[in-house]
Amino acid sequence: MMDLGLLIIRVVVGLLFVGHGAQKLFGLFGGYGPKGTGGWMESVGIRPGVVMAVFAGVLELLGGALFAAGLFTVAAGVMIVVTMAGAIVKVHRPNGLWATANGYEYPLVLVAVAIGVALTGAGAYSLDALLF
Repeated sequence: MMDLGLLIIRVVVGLLFVGHGAQKLFGLFGGYGPKGTGGWMESVGIRPGVVMAVFAGVLELLGGALFAAGLFTVAAGVMIVVTMAGAIVKVHRPNGLWATANGYEYPLVLVAVAIGVALTGAGAYSLDALLF
């Protein structure tokens, strides 16, 4: 049952990160692409905006895909943690903890999930288990 639980967590969280990466990189799913996301990033002090938008998008897309597949799960977890740590520090922290005030509650949960799965392992239903 634990392996099924890990699979569900990995697939849901990983595919949501793929979606966020696709928003930043390609403007899909209501996203603004590199230029729009980069402009917003510059407005909150993240420079150079377009470069950082692409960097964050690649980390989210690649990290999410690897996390969902359970492949190189520790590296995938690190990619997720890096993007969420940046979001916490640069965007959400000044608003406090709670998501209702655009705080860092939700990104912190994602950090905990990524670290927890990376430390636990991807489980039996993963490419890590199949290949390694």
